[in-house]
Amino acid sequence: MMDSSLQNAPEWFSSWFNHPFYLKLYSHRDEDEARMCVETILRIALPETAEPSGFRIMDIACGAGRHAIEFARKGFCVTANDLSPYLMQCARDQASTENLSMHCTERDMRDIEEQHTFHLVVQLFSSFGYFESEQDDRQVLDNVFQALLPGGRYVLDLINAEYLKNKLCPHSRKAIDNLTVDEHRQIIGNRVIKDICITSPEETLEFQESVRLFEPAHIKTMLLEAGFEVEQVLGDYNGTPFSVAESPRMLIFCRKPSA
Repeated sequence: MMDSSLQNAPEWFSSWFNHPFYLKLYSHRDEDEARMCVETILRIALPETAEPSGFRIMDIACGAGRHAIEFARKGFCVTANDLSPYLMQCARDQASTENLSMHCTERDMRDIEEQHTFHLVVQLFSSFGYFESEQDDRQVLDNVFQALLPGGRYVLDLINAEYLKNKLCPHSRKAIDNLTVDEHRQIIGNRVIKDICITSPEETLEFQESVRLFEPAHIKTMLLEAGFEVEQVLGDYNGTPFSVAESPRMLIFCRKPSA
């Protein structure tokens, strides 16, 4: 297990998300899960009169583009954004393979600069809370608010902190192809830390994930302070109502006021 003092190592995501092993580790997060999540989002956030070809969606921290690709398959005008060149190339390759039109950008979510552009912005699969400073997280919310058109919606997908605290598995080991993966998890303060050791026939590599946990009242306050209206919170990708004790996710639907 890696030294827990590494929890404050800066920009941990820059190396981990740019390594091919990342997709191997999360291969169980598949297209079926993405399709379910996208369908739930559209059922709630898509206006009845919206035409997909004129409806602009941005997927922030999109990874290899599972959700962005699914939106593009449905004919929406999609911008997929991620910091990782490797993951963005995977997204481009998949879009090209399927002959899908999808705009891809490689930027830190703190540096998104679009103004009044999108009808919907999504940030899924625990891709919020990476930074050491909460002010950086607030900068992301401000960026999303500015990027949305008036009346546009923001869907933020977070881990439900209370559920995780009750269900946390401190250690697991699994085999993926020719890899052995050891994962050690702990909650320190308001962050969940995962130390990852991956052993292949050629080498042993260590990575870390560190994600801020948000209590429901706190993240709602942050969203309100950024200017959003919080419309509803779901507890999973099926669209089950949120329960603090029982829901694995907080799928938060917000709206930028029309005026």
